Amino acid sequence: MSYRKIILSTNEIYHVYNRGVEKRPIFLIRKDYLRFIASVDYYRFADCPVKFSQFKALSVEERNNIMNNLDKKSKRLVDINTFCLMPNHIHFLLKQLSDNGISKFMAKVTSGFSHYFNVRHERVGHLFQGNFGAVRIEDDDQFIHVSRYIHLNPVSSCLIKLEDIDSYEFSSFPEYVKEKAGFCNTKEIFSYFKNIDDYKKFVYDQANYAKQLENIKHLTLENE
Repeated sequence: MSYRKIILSTNEIYHVYNRGVEKRPIFLIRKDYLRFIASVDYYRFADCPVKFSQFKALSVEERNNIMNNLDKKSKRLVDINTFCLMPNHIHFLLKQLSDNGISKFMAKVTSGFSHYFNVRHERVGHLFQGNFGAVRIEDDDQFIHVSRYIHLNPVSSCLIKLEDIDSYEFSSFPEYVKEKAGFCNTKEIFSYFKNIDDYKKFVYDQANYAKQLENIKHLTLENE
């Protein structure tokens, strides 16, 4: 059994990530991505009344009522600052709001999605590669830098062009630059910038540098 190298502390912020076993894809079709994002929205709360698979089977009205009640009455396990889904890996910038909140959140999201993925795509076995990785954010500079790193991931991995990043629907970037409705806490990041355009420039200006991932790995990824 493998053990986590660091203790995840409440009220601290972490770059959290995981990838497919043997670096295999964890998303094959658009519906996979959207299903994962919807489960993230649901499982960030501590008191979810049913499993996400059961939640999805409810009527739109019933689902809306549950989400409204969770938003008003439930504690949250985590605050989600930024996220990005890639074909074979995932990134989050999370603030832990309750003891073991990040571990509970990631376990619920990844186990539920793994079951869905295996049934839908007729496969068996583990989908994700062991424990998720986590790096504690130590200062403000690292906080905004990692948010940029996460948002630039589709560009630095040559999945999309820079001019398409505003419309990459499987990350939180559209919430930031298009003010698209979502579940991320954008206020924390925006508190370091004058306005939306200022943050967008901050991200765009480092697009080429972000492709040199080895140069910033010590800030973003746990040593393996």
